[in-house]
Amino acid sequence: MTPGFERFAAIDWSGAKGKRHKGIAVAMCEAGGTAPALVRPGHVWSRTEVLEWLLAAAAEAPTLFGFDFSTAPPIAVRGEYLPGEPGVPREAKAFWAYVDAKSDDEDLGAASFLERVHRRHFYFGAADGAKRDFLHHRVCENAFNATGGGKASTLYDAIGAAQVAKASFSGMRLLHRLVGQVVLWPFDPLQDHASVVVEIYTRAFIRHAGFSGRKVRALAQLDAALAALGAARAGLAHEPSDHETDVLIAAAGMRRVAGDPAYWSPKGLTPDLARTEGWTFGVA
Repeated sequence: MTPGFERFAAIDWSGAKGKRHKGIAVAMCEAGGTAPALVRPGHVWSRTEVLEWLLAAAAEAPTLFGFDFSTAPPIAVRGEYLPGEPGVPREAKAFWAYVDAKSDDEDLGAASFLERVHRRHFYFGAADGAKRDFLHHRVCENAFNATGGGKASTLYDAIGAAQVAKASFSGMRLLHRLVGQVVLWPFDPLQDHASVVVEIYTRAFIRHAGFSGRKVRALAQLDAALAALGAARAGLAHEPSDHETDVLIAAAGMRRVAGDPAYWSPKGLTPDLARTEGWTFGVA
């Protein structure tokens, strides 16, 4: 089935320490061809605020929400999320609860999970050994890489400002709080007239718009990308940041592909992966 949505929202997430995060941006568009717009432009979001906003928005109208973080670690190849660690669940929802219970950071942060609780599984620099030994990927990431999308990040890489590790484990704490509140695809079955949360990769939608680069940083490029995705111009009065362009393009891109059954039933998504690794919406 392809659920009908009235709105499409994209969220650029952050796993940074602290209570408020300049790296978070939110954009939304209505069904049709109108331009996506930033939600609370200029606001410095907390992760908890995003959670509260999402639950309110989900109750207002059937909305497709896309988060730019990995919803689960790879497990298909190695058989465990954290090999050699006793007591670690092997299905995503139970693992989210485990991450939440083992993280004591403020505002849904998860740095403590990486830095203390399971430190040996994450790459923080040369002192940890060869980086290649930490570069484990999920089935969906390998599928994206095989299409020429570039090398998708791994959530075991915790070095550098752009790393996805802290963002993803923080995102799992968010997902734990959303269980039973909204549909979490592909971990839950789709429902008619229900709001749905998916994982997205903003670069995938930049590619859908015909751009080969990783980022869009100019207003003219943003408007060209939106036009390619069937959306009106953004109408911004300023040159956007890459966080802003990421979510504006992703919201329009989600709207563009949400009616295509191929994106809800990708070839590589098995029932086992739907319980364990999940999938990136927009990667068929």
